Amino acid sequence: MKKLIILAAIALSPVFSAQEMVDKPVQSYQTAQYQAKKKAFVDNLLSKMTLDEKIGQLNLPTSGDFTTGMAQSSDIGKKVEQGLVGGLFNIKGADKIKAVQKVAIEKSRLKIPMIFGMDVIHGYETTFPIPLGLAASWDMNLVQQSARVAAKEAASDGINWTFSPMVDISREPRWGRVSEGSGEDPYLGSEISKNMVYGYQGKDLANGTNILACVKHFALYGAGESGRDYNTVDMSHVRMFNEYFPPYKAAVDAGVASVMASFNEVDGVPATGNRWLQTEVLRNQWKFKGFVVTDYTGINEMVDHGMGDLQQVSALALKAGVDMDMVGEGFLTTLKKSLSEGKVTQAEIDTAARRVLEAKYDLGLFDNPYKHGDAKLAAKEVYSMENRNIARNVAAQSMVLLKNENQVLPLKKSGTVAVIGPLVNNSINMSGTWSVATKHNVSVNLMQGLQANYGKEVKFLSAKGANIDYNAKLEEIYAAHGKKTDRDNRSKEELLKEAVDIANKADVIVLAIGESAEMSGESSSRSEITIPQSQVDLLNELKKTGKPIAMILFTGRPLALTNVKDTPDAILNAWFPGSEAGNAMADVLFGKVNPSGKLPMTFPRSLGQVPIYYNAKNTGRPLDQKLTDKCEYQRFRSNYMDECNTPLYSFGYGLSYTKFNYSDISVSNANPKGDQAIQASVTVTNTGNYDGAEVVQLYIRDMVGSITRPVKELKGFQKIFLKKGESKKVTFDITPENLKFYNGELKYDWESGDFDLMIGTSSDDVKHSKINWTK
Repeated sequence: MKKLIILAAIALSPVFSAQEMVDKPVQSYQTAQYQAKKKAFVDNLLSKMTLDEKIGQLNLPTSGDFTTGMAQSSDIGKKVEQGLVGGLFNIKGADKIKAVQKVAIEKSRLKIPMIFGMDVIHGYETTFPIPLGLAASWDMNLVQQSARVAAKEAASDGINWTFSPMVDISREPRWGRVSEGSGEDPYLGSEISKNMVYGYQGKDLANGTNILACVKHFALYGAGESGRDYNTVDMSHVRMFNEYFPPYKAAVDAGVASVMASFNEVDGVPATGNRWLQTEVLRNQWKFKGFVVTDYTGINEMVDHGMGDLQQVSALALKAGVDMDMVGEGFLTTLKKSLSEGKVTQAEIDTAARRVLEAKYDLGLFDNPYKHGDAKLAAKEVYSMENRNIARNVAAQSMVLLKNENQVLPLKKSGTVAVIGPLVNNSINMSGTWSVATKHNVSVNLMQGLQANYGKEVKFLSAKGANIDYNAKLEEIYAAHGKKTDRDNRSKEELLKEAVDIANKADVIVLAIGESAEMSGESSSRSEITIPQSQVDLLNELKKTGKPIAMILFTGRPLALTNVKDTPDAILNAWFPGSEAGNAMADVLFGKVNPSGKLPMTFPRSLGQVPIYYNAKNTGRPLDQKLTDKCEYQRFRSNYMDECNTPLYSFGYGLSYTKFNYSDISVSNANPKGDQAIQASVTVTNTGNYDGAEVVQLYIRDMVGSITRPVKELKGFQKIFLKKGESKKVTFDITPENLKFYNGELKYDWESGDFDLMIGTSSDDVKHSKINWTK
């Protein structure tokens, strides 16, 4: 263990070159000749298949885990032999997967290979920050690199399909799965969506290092009422197309191979059985060519939605455009009967089977069904030092500095530091939620990272200080999926005394508090989004020592931090940083890396403000801006009597150890016409004492529209690096494409008029310039 930690302290190695980044849709290699050859092959194969074999291709069960010797004798193995399984998911290991594939190739009648899926959500064994944290990097090269590393590791271990990226827009921090997405903004979400697809799929799916991506959850899963998972969604089509659909479409435009249906209803019909969604929008409007898979038992769950029995809902899903049934086996057990009764057609079954077979063809599995999975290659590729260094860099770049009074950070490389908090010595929680393949036992925790990197120069003292929560039953719930919180059975007073004693011996306190890994994620909705009181009490006790406090925030969602934000001197939001968590946190705390992350989701002052997001619309009675800034109540205006309208930390917000100064905006043409392009520029100067990176953000407001328009919308961003004292001119090219939106008739177009261009360091700290653009 000690050897692993020391290795992780080696200086970061170079990451992928720019030439390795994919910059065009993955299906560009599929020429007309290729498509014709594929069609002929699949046509021929379908002509040989029985009805049972066709339906079998639509069946995606989970295998559970078994030894390689069980591959043929298990119930799954028998179904594979009979041609009743199209793919498996959550089986791990090259040898195990090869053994099951061997059954399909050597024992089934037509020798059709299977696909093997896994929830490779933010890395494979080398685990990156949770997706919300990854989004905070605002660095698309890093986003793509993380997916590329995950694809190469997973492919070497036999996986050729991932259920990622999750691109659900959400303005609801009570919903635990915000940790798995990219936040509240459709533009940022779209950029991340396509880059994740490029990273997973590369330019050629038949390359054995690439895997199928699956964009999810289609659609609107992040907008569930009250933030409760799987709950009802109801919204206008204008909002769907303008605010929630763009990241899904971006993935489709990038050539994503598969789409996963969501659990919620859309227009009163569950997404899994919604033909308007799966066929009219996805296929007819967006020209999606891949296959659609349900989420886990998504078809069966339509029974509880009130859509009929299993036979009825299975037919509904097939007719809607679903091609593969995950786990529920509704297709496998009912479609044959539905066909005989005329409730589905042979053409519908054939079309679904064709789409699954085409994906296998694109992966090159008919040429070499064993191309994914090589135990010797996996031993070299999976959790390699190179991959861990990349993960460490990405983690450091994802952290967001929320506060830094009196320049407490970066820490001095001398003296004594008290490292206190319930997860300081906990490795298993460092990767956060949905870390299915993570090597949890060797993930680097905070104390290990600090000791390995700076233990020779700094004396580190450690104490737990508090449990995650006073409520032991709640903490047991939080410790789902084996993510133990190491609850300490000593009294509150004993834990606090130990922490205070340690703090009194130190020059500065590093206090790591917040959520544990599974306090966010699937089925992890919270009715309160504050730090548990046990940890707040710890913070308040440590404040009494008079020692400077640098607070590290572990979280998978925006939290309401109003009751704690004034107490520490500095706040560094680390999210859940992944395999190299401790090393990455050490890099940032001691200034080896200057934090440059920006929030991809608004942090509210209180739960009562939720939903709160930067790109809202004005009401007919908005607050005067001066009153908004002062947080003053005004009767008969849109505000609260007991709370401000403004967030605690806005979208795009994030500090640095240095300072950046923005010039006024320079616009090349304030009165453009038609399809002209204009340039909007600012000069950014690093006026502080450290080299650092800054995310320069472009927002646009359409001042008058045929429908009401948001007060601002992100339309571009550039991440730049400036040495101390350096200046750089940053220019955004703006065309009418940046002005388009879906109008009341759902026509995607732009309208003449006045526009407010805004460029700045966050959504609420910008320079302004007005233009008038006419068609």
